[in-house]
Amino acid sequence: MKFAEFAAGQVIEAGPYRVTEAEVLQFARAYDPQWFHTDAQAAAEGPFGGLIASGWHTGAIAMRLAVDAALADSESFASPGLAHLHWPHPVRPGDTLRLVADVIEARRSDKRPALGLLRWRWRLFNQRELPVLDLEATSLFRLAPEA
Repeated sequence: MKFAEFAAGQVIEAGPYRVTEAEVLQFARAYDPQWFHTDAQAAAEGPFGGLIASGWHTGAIAMRLAVDAALADSESFASPGLAHLHWPHPVRPGDTLRLVADVIEARRSDKRPALGLLRWRWRLFNQRELPVLDLEATSLFRLAPEA
């Protein structure tokens, strides 16, 4: 999507995305090697009753879905950060996730008119409609100066 296609109140949906055990293990071993992400036997006896995906893996899945649905071929070039990030429920191998992104604000910068600012809330839900990720992101877009 191009920046001009975003508007406050807009809802963008993407998915589904099916999470596999192999993917959970591969990501965790590379980036978050805690036992409840990497050891199925130990995780089965732990507080979650089985393997769960790293929250960072969950965020990466949301990023992929946002790119597929809205950011690919856009003028987006960076993000200065997140206003909040929550993982209300764990993601488990076999879960099917979908993204719901609510546009909060889309505007040109007052100080830099060639810069577009998009604030949006991303929520990931599993197949049981439980939220597994909730964040507010700001995305930056490189725009042509206004004529």
